[in-house]
Amino acid sequence: MASGSVRLRRCVVSPAGRHSASLIFLHGSGDTGQGLRTWIKQVLTQDLAFQHIKVIYPTAPFRPYTPMSGGLSNVWFDRFKISIDCPEHLESIDVMCQVLADLIDGEVKSGIKNNRILIGGFSMGGCMAMHLAYRNHQDVAGVFALSSFLNKTSAVYQALQKADGVLPELFQCHGTADELVPYSWGEETNSVLRSLGVSTQFHSFPGVHHDLSKAELEKLTSWILNKLPGDMERQNE
Repeated sequence: MASGSVRLRRCVVSPAGRHSASLIFLHGSGDTGQGLRTWIKQVLTQDLAFQHIKVIYPTAPFRPYTPMSGGLSNVWFDRFKISIDCPEHLESIDVMCQVLADLIDGEVKSGIKNNRILIGGFSMGGCMAMHLAYRNHQDVAGVFALSSFLNKTSAVYQALQKADGVLPELFQCHGTADELVPYSWGEETNSVLRSLGVSTQFHSFPGVHHDLSKAELEKLTSWILNKLPGDMERQNE
């Protein structure tokens, strides 16, 4: 799959006012951009929407997914299995890094600076966002990862060992009752990234499974506005 041939389907929530920043929110495995938008709307009882930030929910291409015995699914990349202890399927991750870098470039061409772009996601989407930001786009405003993890030998860790300069901040959330991506995997990912020089926030949500919670999305919204302030907030700095 050559990246030049892939243009991701996307669902967009436009800003109510002048567009001065963009947020790319990547769904978990088997979902779609529209599905994630709808899910967030159900949890928050309203869209994740801003005066000045465009919210983009891309949909991953349909591809064979090894944990589903090679069945087709909307996934950002393949995994050998859902485990922190196995190697990453780097070939598929790297192709998608390029496709998503093209999405960022599209925002930049429309007049949005890299430091006014946030990328993040839920579960596999958060993992994809960490690869994209810390390996390819260290110039974005920040990264968020909800119920996500990186494999122990992740290429992200290898890239950060060679990094110099300021790295995007990571905002991470994890439910303590997550049965698909254990809480300890999220904690380990956070502590390794912190040891490699990433400024991180890690928020625990007691009793939350592999799910989104209202408290989590409200915390995320505050962090987004802190990282991408609007015209009024910037004038007051």
